[in-house]
Amino acid sequence: MANAFFELREPDNEPVYSYAPGTPEREKLKEEIERLKAQQIEIPAIIGGKEVKTGNTTDLVIPDNHDHKLGVTHLCGEKEVEMAIDAAMEAREEWAKMDWQDRVAIFKKAAELLSGTWRYKINASTMLAQSKTAYQSEIDAVAELADFFRFNAYYLTQIYKDQPDSPKGMWNRSEYRPLEGFVFAVTPFNFTSIAGNLPSAPAICGNVALWKPATSSVYSNYFIMKLLQEAGLPDGVINFLPGNGADIGDPVLESEHLSGLHFTGSTGTFQHLWKSISDNIEMYNTYPRIVGETGGKDFIFAHNEADVDALVVAALRAAYEYQGQKCSAASRMYIPESLWDEFRDKFTAEVEKIKMGEAEDFSNFMTAVIDQGAFDSITEYIDFAHDADDADVLLGGDYDDSEGFFIEPTFVHAKDPHFKTMEEEIFGPVLTAYVYEDDKFDETLELCDNTSPYALTGAIFSQNRYALNKMADRLRQAAGNFYINDKPTAAVVNQQPFGGARKSGTNDKAGSAANLMRWISIRSIKETQEPPKDWTYPFMGEE
Repeated sequence: MANAFFELREPDNEPVYSYAPGTPEREKLKEEIERLKAQQIEIPAIIGGKEVKTGNTTDLVIPDNHDHKLGVTHLCGEKEVEMAIDAAMEAREEWAKMDWQDRVAIFKKAAELLSGTWRYKINASTMLAQSKTAYQSEIDAVAELADFFRFNAYYLTQIYKDQPDSPKGMWNRSEYRPLEGFVFAVTPFNFTSIAGNLPSAPAICGNVALWKPATSSVYSNYFIMKLLQEAGLPDGVINFLPGNGADIGDPVLESEHLSGLHFTGSTGTFQHLWKSISDNIEMYNTYPRIVGETGGKDFIFAHNEADVDALVVAALRAAYEYQGQKCSAASRMYIPESLWDEFRDKFTAEVEKIKMGEAEDFSNFMTAVIDQGAFDSITEYIDFAHDADDADVLLGGDYDDSEGFFIEPTFVHAKDPHFKTMEEEIFGPVLTAYVYEDDKFDETLELCDNTSPYALTGAIFSQNRYALNKMADRLRQAAGNFYINDKPTAAVVNQQPFGGARKSGTNDKAGSAANLMRWISIRSIKETQEPPKDWTYPFMGEE
């Protein structure tokens, strides 16, 4: 028990290395890439701190060179889930009782390890297994995850400081307890930082977690788990369970000890999990907290006084960085007729300069999409656009999966604002533009707001402040993260807390204290110094 009020200074965001030619970090990263490529590893489950090998394995390959095998991972099922629940519940009592500063110290150390001796391993593993460029991987797997660890520790202290008023004669206190039971963390392939944050954010609050990583990102996620162990995370606090969705999810959701779901992934999967929790609601010991971030059909809306050069760069980066495999990636555009010719010509000229290939070639701006399933799904949309009478493929549209899952940056001009690629989430390097008549600005704002069931990110462009104000007001509910004269991607922890509403999720804002509050159960305590000894009240006295 500490006899002091410990305080954490608000951290700074982790600096992002450029990996420019001639820098020492570029050479160190390349060396680590070659080291990892030269070996194959066997990834087990980690349950109660122990490695568990099921014998049911699947290969881990490089998306941009799918003949290159990085190793295998053991897939879990009901037996391993039951083991993990037992391990988590056994660890829970001691972890929940641990002083907050001791919990925080583990994650502060994890951030230092990540930004120090582990930096190149985490970056290289993300580049190889998730086919990210060096810069995209650095932003995600190193800088953002280190920020999550540090800022979540800081946010926790700010939450704990929030205490109620105490009138004379009493002492009122708020105790911020962890939830009873465990949190189920279901993480996506596309962001290593999200994968690390979803189980660790509840854990820093004193909760225990079962972590189901996406099978296509197990490689980097395993190294994150090992980093947390090196940082001193006690056994059983986070249990690492690679496996297929239903094989893990079904037995987890049937446990009476489920107290929360922390999810990032597809809309359909999230709705299925929510419905399953609803169907099982009577069996749980507590009402589970449900936090989810799902899909997006993110937009860029240009006014006729937009800076075309800025619009070109924003659209190119937002649509094609990481092959459009971001829930925040720009997927649809609304451009006034008066700017269309200039934008189309400049945008086409810039996109044609994009170089695509293996992630380890630092001259490439784009690499491969994550796997065969993604490749097949994305190319179906491209084929549909090629065959349609009411749309033109202006740029790209070719693809090849013979060596890696490569899809060219594709630009579609839709003549119908409700064309399929204007409405449906694609999660790939396909951007569709609808050209509107300048005098139909208001109607097109309405169209933008109502076209998609999602409301994750969006961007507006204009040099006219009156127009910007109108756009921002009309699109108030259309995006949880809203950008003015900038691309609708690359939210930074503590700068742009991330999350959307409508069918994009519960908008519980990762990268802010709001998210941590979902993993806390408040106990209000009233202590009276001099309790009353007479049960009657003054109003009861006789006249």
